[in-house]
Amino acid sequence: MMLSSRKAASTIFVALAATAVLSTPSTADDKAAPVAAPYIDVTMPSPSLVDVANATGHKVFTLAFALADSTGCNPSWGGTIPLNDSRIIDDIRALQAMGGEVVVATGGAAGPYLEYTCGSAEALAGAYREILDTVDTNHLDVDVEATIPQDMVNQALKQVQDERGTAVSYTMRVLGDDYGMDPYSVQVLRSAAAHGVDVLVNPMTMEFGTSRPSWGDAVIAAAESTLRQMREIWPNDPNLTSRLGVTPMIGRNYNGKVFELAHARQLVDWARANQIGLLAFWSAGRDNGSCPGGGVSPTCSGISQGSFEFTSIFGQL
Repeated sequence: MMLSSRKAASTIFVALAATAVLSTPSTADDKAAPVAAPYIDVTMPSPSLVDVANATGHKVFTLAFALADSTGCNPSWGGTIPLNDSRIIDDIRALQAMGGEVVVATGGAAGPYLEYTCGSAEALAGAYREILDTVDTNHLDVDVEATIPQDMVNQALKQVQDERGTAVSYTMRVLGDDYGMDPYSVQVLRSAAAHGVDVLVNPMTMEFGTSRPSWGDAVIAAAESTLRQMREIWPNDPNLTSRLGVTPMIGRNYNGKVFELAHARQLVDWARANQIGLLAFWSAGRDNGSCPGGGVSPTCSGISQGSFEFTSIFGQL
């Protein structure tokens, strides 16, 4: 994301995994309801997962980011905090005890990525297993904002997915609302399809070019353009909308655009009507109105809003 300071699966993630089958055509008539999983930067001490869940009732989050540490192919939070850090793990366990679930995101804006630090598919698969086992989840999100050895990465994801049934999502950069994802993101997804990895595609609908006056309209147009690109990669899948995610950046964006509360309601209505697989946003730590009219910040949205108001709106899915 632009701000990088960004066992068995439960029933909800089994459903999400089922909707993420992109590499083979689906014949199912039923689609699972969209899932909302806002990103939360767990390297920051607040807000905690439990704080947000208690305030909103929402209990599904994407944890950012599991990265390589200074020793190499060893997963850690933000590249510096041990994966088994008690503050983070205790918070995850408390959320899970409330019936909550988490996705673990790797990659992001800063790195160092496990995906380009680990030297082989076997080593990377081992790092992914360590993440899943430590956190007790079965969903990985690979946030691609740098060049990665995509064939090796997809070999590792395929290996873990075949072993565990792991749900995999790729979070990808958007070039423009009428263009969709950038060419490199499409290249990574073509590699995923070639390696038989079942993926959900989650475009980062932030910081892209648009001529539309409404940023809410532009975000939805970018998602629809991404879907057109997906149809070129998986032309025989009739249910691609259920393999689509959308992740805007709430409040003020670096390009001067503002994702407002009304845009969030518009996006939720569109997601529900089109039965897409996932909604997320960057980030829960910004989901407050403590700096209205300010610049882009990792700790507030820059607009007037209530605490965790975007989380509550997205949770209406």
